[in-house]
Amino acid sequence: MKPGFWLKGMLRLVNSEGNDMALTVALRIIQGVCGVVLLLSFLALVPSFAHSAVVVTALPAPSNTATVANQPNGSAPLAGSLQLASSKALPPESELPRYLVSEKLDGVRARWTGQTLVTRSGNLIAAPVWFTAALPEDVLLDGELWAGRGRFEWLSGLVRSRGRDDDWYQVQLMVFDTPQPGLGFAERYKWLKARLTDKNTPLKLLEQRRFQHLSELNAYFQAVIKKGGEGLMLHREDAVYIDGRNPLLIKLKPLNDTEGQVIGYRPGKGQFEGMMGALQLRLVDGREFFLGSGFSLEERRHPPAVGDWVTFQYHGLTDKGLPKGARFLRVRPME
Repeated sequence: MKPGFWLKGMLRLVNSEGNDMALTVALRIIQGVCGVVLLLSFLALVPSFAHSAVVVTALPAPSNTATVANQPNGSAPLAGSLQLASSKALPPESELPRYLVSEKLDGVRARWTGQTLVTRSGNLIAAPVWFTAALPEDVLLDGELWAGRGRFEWLSGLVRSRGRDDDWYQVQLMVFDTPQPGLGFAERYKWLKARLTDKNTPLKLLEQRRFQHLSELNAYFQAVIKKGGEGLMLHREDAVYIDGRNPLLIKLKPLNDTEGQVIGYRPGKGQFEGMMGALQLRLVDGREFFLGSGFSLEERRHPPAVGDWVTFQYHGLTDKGLPKGARFLRVRPME
């Protein structure tokens, strides 16, 4: 129906009635029609605005040039890729000579961007100026802050604190890799040996060894454990540096297992919202702690009952004598 028809009809109504009420009604109807027209015009423009918004948000993110070129970005250093070890079976003895082996340090993972020292998640480590001044400016380094065997908790507290500059004289950055693209680990290690010298204190390149037989590897492993070490790292010579867990980088750690009785629960958060987050366990000697790793989603939805005994694995003890790196194994069957 044409707008002109509506207007002519309203005018005839006003002329025929000749009263104020008819005029008021006619004006309100005209205002309503005009409002609808304006609304429809606005809605017709929305797709254009929406299209413009999509184009803006779809712009590609800047690339991490520091990782690609192995050179720090002068304006905004980035931590880049983070390679992690895998828990896998040892390689067969015939493959063992292809692996470089080093001690697994119980320190704090740290990466040097060429300008700043950051944690595994990219957060700034507030190391003293004299400490970072000794690190090279032209290379990315992957390593571990280390203060000696059995001192992880002391070191972790130092890294999280400020104003303890003198304590950093007890710390070294033990370098074990550099994220150079396209090079195998043996080539990267050789490159690091040529670049890093003893003068770069508190920087130290972690020693790598080779073994021909599993018996030799086991003897070295037992010696490290006896001295209080965490274990060994086996890195295949041709493994390139990748982001995430590398199946050619294997960690070898001793595992102990023991049991504890469920006395309570800690609720889950994030992806475990509405499920069990951790079991509160009491050990045979009366010590208590929370066990939160090693559970399937089904086990988190239906956790062991209070009073059940569960078996878990762990490697070593904390300074407080509690299991370290504990992982749930199973509920102990009733005897």
